[in-house]
Amino acid sequence: MGSKNSEKFAEDQERLILAPWEKQFNRILTPFEEFARRETTSGLLLMGIALLALVLANSLLASRYEQLLHVHLGFTLGGWELEKTLHHWINDGLMSLFFFVVGLELKRELMVGELANARQAALPIVAAIGGMLVPALLFVVISPAGDALRGWGIPMATDIAFALGVIALLANRVPKSLITFLVALAIVDDLGAVVVIALFYTEDLAWGFLLAGALLSGLLLLMNMIGVRRPFLYFLVGIVLWLTLLKSGVHATLAGVITAFTIPALPRFEPDAFSQRMRNLLDRFDASHNPGESILRNQRLSGVVQTLENGIHGVETPLQRLEHTMHMPVAFLVLPIFALFNAGVHIDFANLGQALTQPLTLGVSLGLLVGKFIGIAGISWLAVRSGMVALPSGVHMGHISGAALLGGIGFTMSIFIAELAFAQQPDMIQQAKLGILSASLVAGLLGYLWLYRLGGGSRPA
Repeated sequence: MGSKNSEKFAEDQERLILAPWEKQFNRILTPFEEFARRETTSGLLLMGIALLALVLANSLLASRYEQLLHVHLGFTLGGWELEKTLHHWINDGLMSLFFFVVGLELKRELMVGELANARQAALPIVAAIGGMLVPALLFVVISPAGDALRGWGIPMATDIAFALGVIALLANRVPKSLITFLVALAIVDDLGAVVVIALFYTEDLAWGFLLAGALLSGLLLLMNMIGVRRPFLYFLVGIVLWLTLLKSGVHATLAGVITAFTIPALPRFEPDAFSQRMRNLLDRFDASHNPGESILRNQRLSGVVQTLENGIHGVETPLQRLEHTMHMPVAFLVLPIFALFNAGVHIDFANLGQALTQPLTLGVSLGLLVGKFIGIAGISWLAVRSGMVALPSGVHMGHISGAALLGGIGFTMSIFIAELAFAQQPDMIQQAKLGILSASLVAGLLGYLWLYRLGGGSRPA
């Protein structure tokens, strides 16, 4: 009977038409593989949304699109009022959820992921540092003095979703270890961007609110230390922390990262205890089951199922569960909304050549294209040649060069930093965004063609 079921399953699988990257993931996924799969799909979606935003900003609907950005929304509570434009609610509020997931990913990677092992982490860390410093220095050299220099942080960021979306199109022509390298690099990159935003892109500080934020951060840490495991309570404190940071001058989205780093990473049940508990519950499940009877009518069976669910949550860490739960809405709702409201750049096609050669636009685009390539590939080559680090299995410097090109895709975080750097200067924001979008497009195409041409690097089975 079992062999017949296996044969039927195999036949059903043969009938399925799967995209190349679906075949790879048509099995039980590790946390890293699940992360990579979602990021690739999210990247492909973001490409479509960014294109839609560009079409809207350069169509007959451009004025309506611009009006929508400036719709005011707010609420009052007693004598306290909070009102912002829809654009600000998205960038300051909704994007806090993105930073929350970034924080969860950073914590997991530092504890048990690619950044937990010093030897494995050395190359992506060195490459990420080079990929942040060189673009910033190149931007400073190219850009004119004055307000434009505030944009030095824009070309430092790599968009992991877009980069993995491009890699997904290459199917199995890319070694899996290169994907691991690129993900680790981008996560270090995100950490660098968070630090840059916290230290250099803040307004005048309101010390009273800043002190309140510090006390709330301490409360979150205390909750972690005494064993509070309910995510809901962390979210409540995190929301108040967001409000205090909003008023303090430090960018409010950092509340997401701070809250994420305090989410517990220890399970309630040890694996052995969980295994025994599940076996006992499955025995009770079998004993309570009456063939042909709906589970709705069998309250004992329903109770066992609910207890099974609680047990599964108990063996998962809150960190795992939240990262799994939050990644989908952030990847497929928050980031597309951000892209729709931020990627719309009006392009004067008659003067496009002149627009692309504006010093600010040129600084951003060359920072991403040239700076990222030199910073990632060049520093990696020096580190490998010096014997400080070793290349991942199956990866050679040609692959690292392809990843360095993809590192020039700076969409989400770069646009976010541009909005902070030039908050009161819409013309400069438009110039910076044009540099980001043009560089990201060229970097994606060059990285794809480079890695496709290499081709022969096979992915380990």
